[in-house]
Amino acid sequence: MIRTSAPLRSTFVAALVALVAAACGSKTTEPSNTPPVATTTITISSSGVSPKNAQISVGQRVLFINNDNRSHNMTSDPHPEHTDCPEVNQVGFLTAGQSRETGNLVSVRTCGFHDHDNPDSTALRGSIVIR
Repeated sequence: MIRTSAPLRSTFVAALVALVAAACGSKTTEPSNTPPVATTTITISSSGVSPKNAQISVGQRVLFINNDNRSHNMTSDPHPEHTDCPEVNQVGFLTAGQSRETGNLVSVRTCGFHDHDNPDSTALRGSIVIR
């Protein structure tokens, strides 16, 4: 057994405590393996949707912004089932000035969308091409 003097033990303990405290206080950030999900924007105005045809990469979302002075209910084609791209249905009802994103669009396909409350308006119809 090794004997140490009290002052040496105190110094050792203090150094150990300082080392542990420094290690706990430091924060290292690991790089994320998941890239950020970019968002494409479709704007709704009194003249319709713009752009009418958006192209995105697999996994991205689309942000719908209602810049019109009336509400819109944006849903997936076909009307009235809305079954082609359920992720688009997450946009739903937007009051004037409101915005909302679709879910992540993860399959290569084309998603048609329209205003459920005005399904025959070609100005309020468009598509999202996922590639």
